[in-house]
Amino acid sequence: MPSTAPASPLDAPAARLAGLPAVVSASTVVLVLGSFPGAASLRAQQYYGHPQNHFWRILQALWPQHPLPGSAGPASYAERCEWLLERGLGLWDVYASCEREGSLDADIRHAVVNDFASLRTVAPRLAAIAHNGGESYKHAARTAALGVPVHKLPSTSPANASWSFERKLNAWAELMARYRLT
Repeated sequence: MPSTAPASPLDAPAARLAGLPAVVSASTVVLVLGSFPGAASLRAQQYYGHPQNHFWRILQALWPQHPLPGSAGPASYAERCEWLLERGLGLWDVYASCEREGSLDADIRHAVVNDFASLRTVAPRLAAIAHNGGESYKHAARTAALGVPVHKLPSTSPANASWSFERKLNAWAELMARYRLT
């Protein structure tokens, strides 16, 4: 009788993963688009949930006059999202779902792209898209269809070790200043 099991664990299909909902509002001016949440972020159900990701640290450095909820004690993810929205920043990912083992963008397979056209009704003040890293930026042509400038930022991921924190911070600061979000 033939076996129905995969020949090896490498042949087994990866589980279908669903992304996180967009964090956007009518006040969103710049939308940061990642590729797809890493394993730590999916477990936590939070964007940039890996403790070594520089995303939240960069934003706190950009807006020191507005302390990030949780920087002096516990804060909920909802409080952090509200803090972002108050500054005119939104979050989402390029991919709504995909198959992937681990957290690396290079391992993303069979991805389904999010519906960017829907953003216009939710975020009428949207002035720019900021792709957080190269995998996200591969979809710049799709996001440019929204009629706003599209920018590539260095990934805040710990996998992007070739960029120092300071170099990432400078690139992010330049873009936020361009849209008066500092």
